[in-house]
Amino acid sequence: MSGHRIPGPLCGTGYEPVDDGTSTLWRTPAPGPLCSASGPTSEAARRWHLMSVPGGFPPKSMSLGPDGVTLLKAVEELHLKPYDDQTGKDIDQWVPGATIGFGHLIAKADWATYKDGITDGAADALFAADLTPFEAVVGSNITVGLQQYEFDALVIFAFNIGERGFKSSAVVRLINDPEAVTAYANLEAAWKAWNKSQGKVMKGLDNRRRCEWRIYTVAQYERW
Repeated sequence: MSGHRIPGPLCGTGYEPVDDGTSTLWRTPAPGPLCSASGPTSEAARRWHLMSVPGGFPPKSMSLGPDGVTLLKAVEELHLKPYDDQTGKDIDQWVPGATIGFGHLIAKADWATYKDGITDGAADALFAADLTPFEAVVGSNITVGLQQYEFDALVIFAFNIGERGFKSSAVVRLINDPEAVTAYANLEAAWKAWNKSQGKVMKGLDNRRRCEWRIYTVAQYERW
């Protein structure tokens, strides 16, 4: 399993390989001290510990998990009528920031389809279609195994910064190779550097990056 990392920052304290390379034969790490603690965080830790495997899962085989879907939908918020994502106001004619559903940008050519609004089912279908390329970009650019919570954090991150931004990011380079030389001191700094819009630090982006980082490091799915 060379090149893959040990999972379970909360609960995984060690692991015992059954052989040298068959991930399905690896045993789950013994629970760490947080697993035996009380409170909601420890309950989440135990649940994600059970879903983690040493070396992680192949990213190309993964999709955003239920907790990730719930959080991302909550963050993007459901709008059944078109609105301008720059102002948050409902619109009755197309503008460059025209949006509907869970953050779906409306192309000018598609305005006639969405101008009168959509149903909940159509919003879910749009969300699933919009999500697919971001699951794919994480799966095709990350070359090490990931736990579900790590994959979820990366998809939510990519969903916000875009496919091109994700592919070229220092985050991808540092996950694939922790020794890679970048402009940042570590992975956390590289991740949280994506907090600016038009060169200015935005509190909303700052909070979003912190949320994603908590998911990635401690499997804590809480919106800001």
